Order: sequence, then C-alpha cells, then structure tokens
Amino acid sequence: MDLQDYRKTIDEIDSRLIRLITERMDVVSSIAEYKKKNSLPVLDSGREKEKLLSVLEATPDDLKEYTPLFFSLLFELSRSYQNRRNGNLSPLAEDIKRAVNNTPQLFPSNVSVACQGVLGANSQIACDKLFRYPKTMFFSSFEAVFSAVDKGLCDYGVIPVENSSAGSVNSVYDLMMKHHFYIVRSIRLKVDHNLMAKPGVRLEDIRTVYSHEQALHQCSAFLSTLENVRLIPCENTAAAAKKVSESSLDDVAALASEPCAEYYGLNCLASSVQNTDNNYTRFICISKKLEIYPGADRTSLMMILPHTQGSLYKTLSRFYALGINLNKLESRPLPNKEFEFMFYFDLDTPVYSPALLQLMGELPTICDKHQYLGSYSEVF
Repeated sequence: MDLQDYRKTIDEIDSRLIRLITERMDVVSSIAEYKKKNSLPVLDSGREKEKLLSVLEATPDDLKEYTPLFFSLLFELSRSYQNRRNGNLSPLAEDIKRAVNNTPQLFPSNVSVACQGVLGANSQIACDKLFRYPKTMFFSSFEAVFSAVDKGLCDYGVIPVENSSAGSVNSVYDLMMKHHFYIVRSIRLKVDHNLMAKPGVRLEDIRTVYSHEQALHQCSAFLSTLENVRLIPCENTAAAAKKVSESSLDDVAALASEPCAEYYGLNCLASSVQNTDNNYTRFICISKKLEIYPGADRTSLMMILPHTQGSLYKTLSRFYALGINLNKLESRPLPNKEFEFMFYFDLDTPVYSPALLQLMGELPTICDKHQYLGSYSEVF
C-alpha cells in the first residue's frame, strides 16, 4: 500500500466515526431529556470515572496514554451538548443577561474615578482617555484604589494589569482574588518615557535619575549612555517628576510621561527613550456594579481548579468545545496553599454569544470556585 491507500482507509474509518458520534449524541440527547425530567445533574463523576477505567482495560498498552484523553474530551462534549439541549442557564448567566439589558447605551463621561499615583501618572492618562470629564482621585496604592471602589468613595477605578515588555502586574492579580468587582472596559495605552529636568538644567548636568523601577529597566539602553548617573526607583513615574520639581538640586531628572513636564514645570531633555517603541500598558476600569456596555467582546474569569490531573486540560477543552477563543491565561499561587493556583482567563467572545452563557452555566461543574470579572470591550 502507498500513502494514498492509507489515507483512503483513514477516510473510511473517519466516516464510520462520524456515524458513531452522531449515533452517540442521539443517545446523549435522550439522556439529557431524561435527566431534565427527573431533575438529575448533567455531571455524573462516578459514571465518568468508571467509564474511563473500563476504557483503559480495553485499550492496548501502547495506546493507554491516548484513549483516556480522547474519551475525556468526548465526555466534555457530551456534557456541553446536554446543557445546550436542556437550555441550562445559571443565576450568573441570568445576571449577565440582565446587565446587558439594563446597562446604559453610552459609557459614562462625568464620574469619580480612583487612580494610583499622582497627577500625570499613566493611570490618569488612561483614565482621561476612557472618560471625557472624570473627577479623578489619587491614591497611594492599588489596594487603596480597590477599596475606594468597594466602599463607594469612587464610581470607578483604573488599574494597570500588564505591560508588553515587563509582563503582568502580579500584585493586581493578587488583589483581584481579594476584592469583588467587575471590569467594565479596558484600554491599551502606549507608554513613552521622557527624561525631564528643571528649566536650565542640561543633559550633561544630570547625576541622578528618578523613576519607577520598571521605567528604569525599560530605558536601560539610553541610561547606559549617561556617565556617573545614579538610578533611584520611585513609586511611579509621575511621583518621580514631582520629586524633581520640588528638589533643591539642579542635577536631578525624572523619566516620566510627556504631560508631567507641563504639570510640574519641567523641560524635556530627551524624548521616547525607552528601549523599544512597542511599549504598551493595559489598564482595566473596574466598578462595584455589574455593567455591560454595548460591543462587549471580551470576558474575564478567575477559577480555582481541582488539584487533580488534567483539570486545566478539561477546562480548556470546554472552551474549545464551545468555540470560545482564549486571549490570556495567567496563574497565581493561592496564599497559604501548597501547589494550588488561581487561573485568570481572558475569553475572546461576544457577551451576546449563546456559547458564553452556556459556559457560565457549566462553570460549577469544571472548577472548585470561580469569579466572573465582567464582559467589556477594549479601546486603544
């Protein structure tokens, strides 16, 4: 036999598989109807475990690592099909539908917004792009921003979650586990770092540069060209600019965003000095209330999965079975738990998709604990 003969045989086998899968799903449909009529849960863990063991016993040794994966995916698809046939919607799915119907058509323009840092911080720049007339309140930490929103001191908060060169802001992901909130929008902001000093100070006069630790790292190539210069980290870039403006010294400079020069009366000595021009930070806008504005095409979830073999694989299989694309997967260790993690997912799917609502109904069956973080759109 040549290759074409083998392929023809494979095609014939696949045709039989399709007929068998169709026949199996017909029976699954009947099972779904029976379970609905008799108020039985879709998931029967004992039956699935028993079935996998029988599959293993019937499988040749050289295929034992493959067939359980195949049947596990088949079980995921069967459960998904049963939920779809029965129209199962969880309370969370109902909340999402209500939010879609009740949220105003237009994003708010004149509201109170919490930001970390001081005037000129990148969080404030992101805030000004999200809201037309924000009443911005500044706080010293990300924790304080979450608390301000949680206590109703501010309507919204703007928080950075990841940078294209420095990666995720891990402390924010830890705070996500602690606070209950919803993401209502996100924005991807291009970040340019500029070296600025007080009027009259020249580049060759500089002996100390202040900025956020990440900004200093992102401008390492430029900073290496400056001779005899100390690099001192600050809590953020805007605070660095403020520190320089208030300093009695004339040999200090800051790496900060362009608006900081105007806010703090500084002169720009060098523009866009970051190592790469492709430097973006993603910010999320959070609210205590569930609001879903028109055009929401991204959903964020946090899940604590069982500490068992294949739990993440089964979750990803469910996304695949429902045709839901995954934009981001992040894991964070759970405090005081050994080898247990929280997984953060960004799903690329419209909030109006029946598949997303179905997934919301199936979450309790695929994870120990979950938190829906919102459905929203991202602006640039």
